[in-house]
Amino acid sequence: MNIGLFFGTFNPIHVGHLIIANYMADFTDLDEVWLVVSPHNPLKQKDSLLNEYDRLHLVELAIEGNDQLRVSNIEFDLPKPSYTTHTLAYLNEKYPNKKFALIMGSDNLRTLHKWKNYEQIIENHKIYLYNRPQYDDGQFANHKNVRSFDVPLLNISSSFIRDAIKKDSSIQYLVADKVKDYIEKAGFYL
Repeated sequence: MNIGLFFGTFNPIHVGHLIIANYMADFTDLDEVWLVVSPHNPLKQKDSLLNEYDRLHLVELAIEGNDQLRVSNIEFDLPKPSYTTHTLAYLNEKYPNKKFALIMGSDNLRTLHKWKNYEQIIENHKIYLYNRPQYDDGQFANHKNVRSFDVPLLNISSSFIRDAIKKDSSIQYLVADKVKDYIEKAGFYL
């Protein structure tokens, strides 16, 4: 079984994330896409993150009813900050009958050389790349394990949504309805 791993802080998850995950599940040879909620990305500030279990719950709400998408908290019990290489090693050991590929944007591929053990990652795992027009794909674009896809993208970010919430602006249509309702009910990002 081919599993695409879509890592993110999902702070919060938005329709742009969902479009990418659904596209990769429907239009590639991946059998499932796992949205891996990262407790702490070493390249991001931790103090801006909503609690990891709240972010996990928002992802669960967002993908409810889609059998090709799964949410994963695999990194919650691994050492922090989270390093993709450690997560992949753990998953490969835990699920020896599954093949894991990474899903990432061209902006991430450009900075892959900054990742811990990036050489092992790119040599041992396929990378499903969604093109982001404002970024070139960098030095790994033509690597044998990189596959590029023209995924329909929205110019939307989690930081834009957090800012909108702080300004008391509507986030309707930017996030799934259940996510919007839960964020409002819980008072997240105020």
